[in-house]
Amino acid sequence: MSAELATAVDRGARSLAIPDDGTLLLAVSGGPDSMALLHGAATLVAMGARRWQLSVAHLDHALRPESAADATFVAEVAASLQIPVTVERQEVDALARQSRIGIEEAGRDARYRFFDSIAPPDALIATAHTADDAAETVLLNLMRGSGLNGARGIPARRGRLVRPLLGARRAALRALLDADGLAYRLDASNMDPAFLRNRVRAELLPVLEELRPGAVDSLNRFARLAGDDEELLHRLAADELVRRRAADGGLDWREPPSAALGRRVLRMAIGDPPPAAERVEALLEAAAGPRGGLRIELGEGRTAVIRGRAITFE
Repeated sequence: MSAELATAVDRGARSLAIPDDGTLLLAVSGGPDSMALLHGAATLVAMGARRWQLSVAHLDHALRPESAADATFVAEVAASLQIPVTVERQEVDALARQSRIGIEEAGRDARYRFFDSIAPPDALIATAHTADDAAETVLLNLMRGSGLNGARGIPARRGRLVRPLLGARRAALRALLDADGLAYRLDASNMDPAFLRNRVRAELLPVLEELRPGAVDSLNRFARLAGDDEELLHRLAADELVRRRAADGGLDWREPPSAALGRRVLRMAIGDPPPAAERVEALLEAAAGPRGGLRIELGEGRTAVIRGRAITFE
């Protein structure tokens, strides 16, 4: 077992304040990153450095001929480490067609539903996302026109979901696995250029690192700073929403707030599912312009109506 992998996991666990004696469900695909998480966590427990109650979860997406072998590999490694494992198979392609969403989104949704369904109520769910994954996500979100919230990339913690390897680099983890002779599986679909994330991973990030060594670290530092700013603006917007909320549930828009604050107030007032960015911009612009009976469609059967200096929602 690798002491260096244990150190990487332990460093992340400390930054996330994961309890020494907690229950941890490890999401393990069989790839290098998740095997690094598995071996690192198992080593910490074997050394007595942590008293975690570990278990392993693996979801077979049934998208590749070798996916069943991946599931068998994960189950065998977990058994060799004397860690309980749950393996499930779901037809993600069929789920994507039924929900009319992309394969990546369907697979992600299926995984997290599966993890949540088998994790004990008091358990944390640990995934093996790395600094490289976070940098890729920042770039993808910015390419889609995201604001500060998307620029945050991948959060280190969200509810009971934790990512203790988010500060580690993918290549470093694989080097540690290779040095210790620890096996892992490689998913050929991760190199398929049909998926935008794969092109960002294989083409864009290497160019950025060549042009500016340390680009991945810089992107993640930007994401942390963006996250801090987003949290502050979120709190300010929540206070502003309370101040502007009218008795009928609408908003008093006398003395309109700044655009940055106004966008957030409107999104909070509209609620879930969040409206498209262009609809929020249209409402913000209309509310700042001439008044009188303007209606802005917000999607999902929702409408905002501007009357005088007030915004009401139908």
